[in-house]
Amino acid sequence: MDTPFSTIAVVGLGTMGTGIAEVLACAGREVIGIDVSEAAARQAVASLEASTARAVQRERITEEERRDALARFRTFSDLAAAADAELVIEVVPETYEIKQQLFRELDAVVSPTAILATGTNALSVTRLAAESQHPERVLGLHFFNPAPAMKLVEVVSSVLTAPPAVEAVTALARELGKEPVAVGDRPGFVADGLLFGYLNQAAAMYEANYASREDIDAAMKLGCGLPMGPLALLDLIGIDTARTVLEAMYSASHDRLHAPAPVLGQLSAAGLTGRKAGRGFYTYTEPGSQTVVPDALTPAGDAGAGAGRTVRSVGVAGSGTMASGIAEVFAKAGYDVVLAARSQEKADIAKARIAKSLERSVAKGRLTAGARDETLARITAAGSLDSFDRVDLAVEAVAEDLLVKQQLFATLDKVCRPGAVLATTTSSLPVVSIARATSRPEDVIGMHFFNPAPAMKLVEVVRTVLTADDVHATVREVCGKVRKHPVDCGDRAGFIVNALLFPYLNNAIKMVEEHYASLDDIDAAMKLGGGYPMGPFELLDVVGLDVSLAIEKVLHSEFRDPGLAPAPLLEHLVAAGCLGRKTGRGFREYARR
Repeated sequence: MDTPFSTIAVVGLGTMGTGIAEVLACAGREVIGIDVSEAAARQAVASLEASTARAVQRERITEEERRDALARFRTFSDLAAAADAELVIEVVPETYEIKQQLFRELDAVVSPTAILATGTNALSVTRLAAESQHPERVLGLHFFNPAPAMKLVEVVSSVLTAPPAVEAVTALARELGKEPVAVGDRPGFVADGLLFGYLNQAAAMYEANYASREDIDAAMKLGCGLPMGPLALLDLIGIDTARTVLEAMYSASHDRLHAPAPVLGQLSAAGLTGRKAGRGFYTYTEPGSQTVVPDALTPAGDAGAGAGRTVRSVGVAGSGTMASGIAEVFAKAGYDVVLAARSQEKADIAKARIAKSLERSVAKGRLTAGARDETLARITAAGSLDSFDRVDLAVEAVAEDLLVKQQLFATLDKVCRPGAVLATTTSSLPVVSIARATSRPEDVIGMHFFNPAPAMKLVEVVRTVLTADDVHATVREVCGKVRKHPVDCGDRAGFIVNALLFPYLNNAIKMVEEHYASLDDIDAAMKLGGGYPMGPFELLDVVGLDVSLAIEKVLHSEFRDPGLAPAPLLEHLVAAGCLGRKTGRGFREYARR
């Protein structure tokens, strides 16, 4: 066979080991599956049979190809079965003791030319290699779960690894249809190194009772386009496994963001390790199930239930993209909208932007021409906030500057009728400081829409210590009427989404600063391994490096955590005027329009 590694042994036939074996067998390799548990071996065979049967049903492979793949997979309970393997991939429990013992035993079994790969995502490959008589042939080969579906494979070199071994497994990964990313030996590598810090912060946010598990997960799915919320993902990974990874990361970085949240230790000690146990952050129908069932923490009905205020008309202050988008959202939902800017000309331009957006919806068949005309007719463009004198809800969407917002709210306080709800769309500023610019802080609340407002379903509803209950209830009810998903959070920097998103982005920048991985490899790792719709550097350039830096500074100032200090590279790029796509250059260069 011209392709590398015709015979490969997989040691450890849990979920990951079985998935790797399936990938290899379906790619024409002879696969030797080894597990001390005969039950695990039988389950692996059954899983492969079921998975390939589904592939035949979906016409991804033929019945003959299925039979051939099954014939290439043999299971054993004795490590001696790996004697003829040219590559051994171990996926045994994530402890040094077990893995080191395995590498010592493999030295006595396999040929001196065989390559030994560890599937660890948390332990030091160098430390494991040191246990082998031939450390130059030991490397990391980190697949992602589920292995048949996930495209990313991290190829991890230690200081002892021979380059030909890296080249051989990299070629194999490509022939398996995977995207190999070359990384150095440090806990978490690229994808998990960024992912687990984010997951840890989400666990800490939940533990602090800042937001419910449902709201945290919904916020990150709807606000960032992630396939799963962080707490649900922790349950899938295994809370004990996540804690092990974080412990390894913290021992190397001493970054408080990697210090495992105490709730992870508490749940692990109680045996509540996630889906595999039937209970973790959520409760499942049975161990191994993915079906969540209600428990004592499940919200009963609408968390914002209560008597709200009547809202028939809405004022939107601002003339930018966000203001136009929010005005469009309310008008589509049947509200009469006053769109006010600093001049009539700016207001007219903002309304014209809405007309173009609606026209695109008509062209795509999402909106009728009649609905377009009715929506536009509900919007009145005004050159002054004086036109807000009769609105029931005033929403500001102006520059993210505290003084500017305070001045605007002082004006709203004088213009808006008593009982009107005043909402700010700030993404990072303290809502209470904005509220205190008025004589009625109880009427002020945060209503953080995401850009583009017509498309994004999430609204973070931010109540201060002064916000009235009926104001909170009103905004939640309005969110439902405009078909948005509200999540409740307290008035602190970043709210939910930005407080979890921007430390992750900042850590990605630090990886580049440290020359650990390239922009392209990091972006690929997070898209292919984490399911992110955009890599961190793609996203930073879209958001704007100046905006990102401002949010990082707010987070660092509020939480005083050294790990949240903006990466110097980000500060340097902003100082140089490299702000992302809007300037044609950020982390990458873009063609000028």
